[in-house]
Amino acid sequence: MSVFSVKLRREIKEKMDKYRDRVNWAEEVRRFIESRLRMLEAEENIKNIVKILSQLPLESPRGSSVASVREDRDSH
Repeated sequence: MSVFSVKLRREIKEKMDKYRDRVNWAEEVRRFIESRLRMLEAEENIKNIVKILSQLPLESPRGSSVASVREDRDSH
């Protein structure tokens, strides 16, 4: 594990100390960072998917729908 430091205004630190018995601040910060990272990774994945999809042709070959339906019916 690594250490991560944050500078806070004195009044914020005093308020955190006031609720130290009810809040595990290190765990709160850790959960927030992990959640934010998941969101950023999801956004990045969506952008990559959109990029890949935008490169695909929009039209399917004529008659491919009919062929797909026929193939599905024949397989049963």
